[in-house]
Amino acid sequence: MQSTPSIRPLCTIPADVRCAQDYETLATKFIAGPSYAYIAGGSGRDLTVAANRAAFDAHAVTPRLLRNLGTGSTRLRLLDEDLSHPLLLAPMALQRLVHPLGEMETARGAAAAEACMVVSTLASTDIGELAWQTGGRCWFQLYFQPRRAATQALVQRAEAAGCTAVVATLDAAVQAPSLNALRAGFTMPADVHPVNVDATGGAQDPATAPGRSRIFDGYMRHAPGRRDLEWLLGAASVPVLAKGVLHPDDAVALKRLGVAGIIVSNHGGRSLDGAPASLTVLPAIRDAVGDDYPLLLDSGIRSGADVFKALALGADAVLVGRLQMYALSVAGGLGVAHMIKLLREEGCTSDFWDCEK
Repeated sequence: MQSTPSIRPLCTIPADVRCAQDYETLATKFIAGPSYAYIAGGSGRDLTVAANRAAFDAHAVTPRLLRNLGTGSTRLRLLDEDLSHPLLLAPMALQRLVHPLGEMETARGAAAAEACMVVSTLASTDIGELAWQTGGRCWFQLYFQPRRAATQALVQRAEAAGCTAVVATLDAAVQAPSLNALRAGFTMPADVHPVNVDATGGAQDPATAPGRSRIFDGYMRHAPGRRDLEWLLGAASVPVLAKGVLHPDDAVALKRLGVAGIIVSNHGGRSLDGAPASLTVLPAIRDAVGDDYPLLLDSGIRSGADVFKALALGADAVLVGRLQMYALSVAGGLGVAHMIKLLREEGCTSDFWDCEK
């Protein structure tokens, strides 16, 4: 079944976009049904997808009065980089699935919105082209490859391109489409593939002999361990962050190993179905690592109010995933930049609120 966009993206911002989440509704008109089911879904029965949204909805914000906001700003300093705002674009794989130019358009939108783009190992566009297009605001998300030489080649390509950090995904050795996506008949188009992995001889789906387990003898055999992370920390010339952290003890252990920062994430529910919501575990992880340690969050961001709640509960910044794919499908890089602008404006109206359960 064909899984390409149903119609070409627009060259203008649709008049009926009033908030960032409107792009999610409009995307159903621009992305073929099976592909939309794949992007919108998580894994299994989408329990963690639902938990992510419920976690944000469970927190209220209380308006406070007579606050001096004359010196307010969204600027921050993160990993010795000055950022205009705490909104990063999460690593989203194979973006040509929703736009003919894929990640290239996302990079243009990121540059226009002064946002840091985290490029996926499974990007469908060359990392060198993307890093240049972002104007230097670019990190690289790393999946460890079955062969260390291939992993090293990916890191070297990212560093040579100008990426200023490596985001190592440690927990998602196995990812599969949700049941809804499978029932919708989703298949990845043959012309959409991870060009950076192809160029380094890596492989995300190691073959196994007949009678062997594709999970335990394939994916899990190559899942990263402590020695792999220690090797990466020594091999990379840029800061290394860890993505996929949901437990305070893991966060403390990673900090002690020398990881430069942590991304609290369940990958938008795309990894282990039934895992806790990222926002739910965020406060305990912040308490565990202390106030001054870089801590980011993804999974479930749909509005500026969501961003505010994440920052109020302990995050230094957030990564926006599905919304960027929806905006990309509707209006290309212009849509991505506009989506970030809307999130910034929605979040700024929350500056005088307090967050509470």
